[in-house]
Amino acid sequence: MRLFADVRPLKYAPFRRLWLANIVTVIGAQMTVVAIPAQIFHITGSSGYVGLAGAFGLVPLVVFGLWGGSLADVIDRRKLLVASTVGLIVTSAVLALIAVVGVDNVWLLLSVFSLQQAFFGLNQPARGALLPTIVPLELLPAANSLNMTVMTVGAVIGPVMGGALIPLFGYELLYSVDAVCLFATLYAVIRLPALVPKMQPDTRSGFKGIVDGFRYLRTNTVVMVSLLVDVIAMVFGMPRALFPQIAVETFDGPDEGGIVFSLLFAALAGGSAVAGIFSG
Repeated sequence: MRLFADVRPLKYAPFRRLWLANIVTVIGAQMTVVAIPAQIFHITGSSGYVGLAGAFGLVPLVVFGLWGGSLADVIDRRKLLVASTVGLIVTSAVLALIAVVGVDNVWLLLSVFSLQQAFFGLNQPARGALLPTIVPLELLPAANSLNMTVMTVGAVIGPVMGGALIPLFGYELLYSVDAVCLFATLYAVIRLPALVPKMQPDTRSGFKGIVDGFRYLRTNTVVMVSLLVDVIAMVFGMPRALFPQIAVETFDGPDEGGIVFSLLFAALAGGSAVAGIFSG
């Protein structure tokens, strides 16, 4: 019986490059995940504004995620990944610039964060759809498990590092690290071959493609219920908006962030990381 995660997908160079790049990129991304609520709470002192960041992130993530899914069915996925990764790099750089200049405007911060999540929404469907083209179908479960393990381990390491660095170097370092780390993924994506999807006769892009996706959900109860459960968990099961206030009022942490604040974030992913490592 296999105990540890199945690493056979790493024998395939395109997947291996993406996976190794993900290790770096996810840690950088999780630093931004910590920096955004910490900076908003530092500016406003309000958990309400921190919660508003969730709405500013979720709406473009859903809308552009749906659009990105329809685009990934009809255009070269490699080009879509390159464009969306460049967008993520630029938005992280802008967040760093805002922190360097010292503009304490929460609405500007939320707007740039919303744009960043729009690029993330475009990126993820193409990234998920390319797996069957770079690893054999029988290794897809193992490849998905390896990807998820990197995400959850990064969601532990990234916040801890970010929280420890905020009091020392400020938010600008976290955003800058995120932008620089994304170049690893950009390199791995550029090295991919062209990934033009094999279109079915009835495949449509844009709004029509999104409508087709919802029509499919009506015929597949398992997929529809799975998505509904995910939405419920994301909306009602994540207490992240309260973490800055809990860290300050309950654990006497600094209002700009700190290690206690980051440990609250890291704890959410700890169990998932252990499960991924032993997913064999």
